[in-house]
Amino acid sequence: MGEPRDANTEADLVAAVAEGDREAFELLYRHYAPWLVARLRHRCADDSLLDDIVQETFLNLWRTCAAGRQRQVADMGGWLWRIASRRLVDQARAGGARSRVQRALQRLRIRDEPSAEEEALAGGRHGDLADALARLPTELRRVMQATVVDGLTVRQAANVLGVPPGTVKTRAMRARKLLKQELDRGAAPRQRPGWRGGEDDAADIAAGES
Repeated sequence: MGEPRDANTEADLVAAVAEGDREAFELLYRHYAPWLVARLRHRCADDSLLDDIVQETFLNLWRTCAAGRQRQVADMGGWLWRIASRRLVDQARAGGARSRVQRALQRLRIRDEPSAEEEALAGGRHGDLADALARLPTELRRVMQATVVDGLTVRQAANVLGVPPGTVKTRAMRARKLLKQELDRGAAPRQRPGWRGGEDDAADIAAGES
């Protein structure tokens, strides 16, 4: 997203937008729109749909400021992301789209140069990553969705999820540990029914030689 804006600067811009300043609105749009598109693309490859969602998100910002409801800016990126991600969920539900998590995880698994975080998730390459993620407790799954799939920083994820940053870090560590256990379990070779070890193998060999 580039260098983060100073909080006071953002507050001034939001205050200006609330007074109908289109130039201030344009500055916020130019700074955050490319970042929103990049993050949303992890969930959806339809550029036309992404453009609509970003436009709706900033229209929401304009209307909120005009109505005087955006009184304080703690994390503009996180605030915009909450709006945009909800819009995308609404669109997915309306269109009967495939699971956002499934699509995003599929892209994570086929990228040529996965990040260190993604490598941690893909540690059990023979397991089913999507199923393992789905089996995580809800609070852990939401953290992995926000930080890995959506690419949010710890601070932004904390803002979106409504928990302290330290909680996000702790849950992410627990989630990665559980995912690795699930994936390693899925990678373990399975015994065929009735297999008991050497005597069965010996019997099979004897049968084949007779």
